[in-house]
This record gives sequence, structure tokens and C-alpha cells, in this order.
Amino acid sequence: MSASAEYTEYVLELLEPIGPVRISRFFGGVGISHGLVQFAMIMGNSLYFVVNDNTRQKYEEAGMTAFSYATKKGRVQVRKYFELPEEVLTDAEKLRLWASESIQVAANTQKPIKTLHRTRQKRRAGYLSHVSP
Repeated sequence: MSASAEYTEYVLELLEPIGPVRISRFFGGVGISHGLVQFAMIMGNSLYFVVNDNTRQKYEEAGMTAFSYATKKGRVQVRKYFELPEEVLTDAEKLRLWASESIQVAANTQKPIKTLHRTRQKRRAGYLSHVSP
């Protein structure tokens, strides 16, 4: 399920109108950030945007599903990320609007950097064992 270099380049070209973005690789996928905010990810040849309770509905109405992955205990859905509809991906204006919305959603749900830093320090010191940042 790793992201192909070709698809990643294609998506980055399409996202150029929203301004500079950077990528980070993780678990076979690619995270896409605008500033300090990760608002999208690529897994396989699918682009997923960050959603919230208010924006998720339009993805569902378009027939899109949440990112999911298989574990030994079954399938896990990550309802924070929904696949982007093809008709949005191929329409520059819609893509710009949906990306901007996703950036805003991600920025509003992101933990403050100080909180993340303190959590990591506590985990390293042994105070936390199973808390994710």
C-alpha cells in the first residue's frame, strides 16, 4: 500500500496553487503539510484529506470512505482522513477549496507544539507508556 513516486509527484503538481507544501514519508505513505500543518496523506494511489464532523458529510455524500488498514484483530478506520473524490482532484478550483478547508480543519485540531513536546519528554522519562501524541 505504499505511495508511488509518480502519483505523489502528480498530486504535488495539482496542489501547487495552494502554495508551498512539503512531504514526509511514513509507513509506506506520504504526509503532505502546508506550513506546520499536515492536512493530507497519500496511501497507495489515493489522496486523503483531514476532515472533521462538519466536513466529513460531503465526502460521504460523494461516496468516499475513511482511510482504513488491516490488523490481526480486524480492519481499523481512521475517520480523520477521507479519500478525495476524483472529480475534486481533477478540478483545480474545487481542489483549491477542499485543500484550504482541510488545512483549516487540520490547523484547528492540531495539538499545540508545546503539548507534543511535553508528552514526548514524559514518555522518554517513563511517565507515559501508551499515550500517542
